[in-house]
Amino acid sequence: MVNYVLKITADLENLTNLQPSGGCEDSNFPYLFKLKCERCGEVTQKETCVTLNETFTPPGGRGTCHLVQKCKFCGREGNVTMIPGKGRPLTLEDSEAGEHAPLMVFDCRGYEPIDFGFGGFWKAEAAESGTKFDEIDLSSGEEFTEYDEKGECPVMISNFRASFSVTK
Repeated sequence: MVNYVLKITADLENLTNLQPSGGCEDSNFPYLFKLKCERCGEVTQKETCVTLNETFTPPGGRGTCHLVQKCKFCGREGNVTMIPGKGRPLTLEDSEAGEHAPLMVFDCRGYEPIDFGFGGFWKAEAAESGTKFDEIDLSSGEEFTEYDEKGECPVMISNFRASFSVTK
């Protein structure tokens, strides 16, 4: 069992608190990523989707997990369990310092998560005026640009990226 933390960063202009639309603990937010088999190294061709609200019984019948999957190359079965409560929004301060914000922790057995995809909807707020920007779609990979009328300034999210790293 290895725990991986998903960390995100982006260039935020006049925005702060970038996070999934329902918050970091959004039970319906789709986490999309590829999986790499720890036995043979095979990477899934398509992204896998896990959400907090969808649970399964892992092989052996103990507890629950959020994904059970068999490697198409070697046949090894593995599972992924999400561990909520460790994430926080990406702030303007994080962005300006080039820092990453932890979003979610995954307990992975038999797999390593790679290549996170920014699917689902996101939200952020204007750093100065507090104007809320909901249902931000980052799935195309293109930057998000708007104008904050209350704060009278442009806002933008660009160069968004993510990484997984081993955590305790």
